[in-house]
Amino acid sequence: MRKKHSKGQEDADIDMTPMLDIVFIMLIFFIVTASFLKEAGIDVNRPEGGAPPDSPEDSQNIMILVTAEDEVWMEARQIDVRAVRANVERLKAENPDGAIVVQAERDSSTGVIARILDSLNMAGFRDHVLATSD
Repeated sequence: MRKKHSKGQEDADIDMTPMLDIVFIMLIFFIVTASFLKEAGIDVNRPEGGAPPDSPEDSQNIMILVTAEDEVWMEARQIDVRAVRANVERLKAENPDGAIVVQAERDSSTGVIARILDSLNMAGFRDHVLATSD
C-alpha cells in the first residue's frame, strides 16, 4: 500500500548562511582589489598652520570707507581724497602686517573709488581689497 502524504508535512528550508558567507567574501575581495583613481581637479595649496597673532592690535586692518555721498572716512574721521595716501602710509608704518580694505557703499561714485585706489597704487600698496556694502 501506498502511504498518503499528509498536508501537515514541513516545507523544505534552504539554509542561506553559506550563500551570505560567499557574498561577503566576494564583497571584501572586490573592495580590496579595486583600483582607486585620483580624479582630475584643482590642487589647493593651503597655508601652513602658523601661530595666531599675539594680540588683535597687531592684525588690525586699515579700513577706508566711501559713503554714498562720496565722503571718505578713516579712523572714525572724515578725510579728503587727496589725504588718503598720507594717512595710509602713516597707518602702514605703524602696522605693516595690516591689510588695506576699501569699503564702498553702492551709491558711491566710481571716480572717488578710482582716486583712492590710484593713491594706494602710487604709494606702492598693491595688496588692497575693495568691498561693497548695502
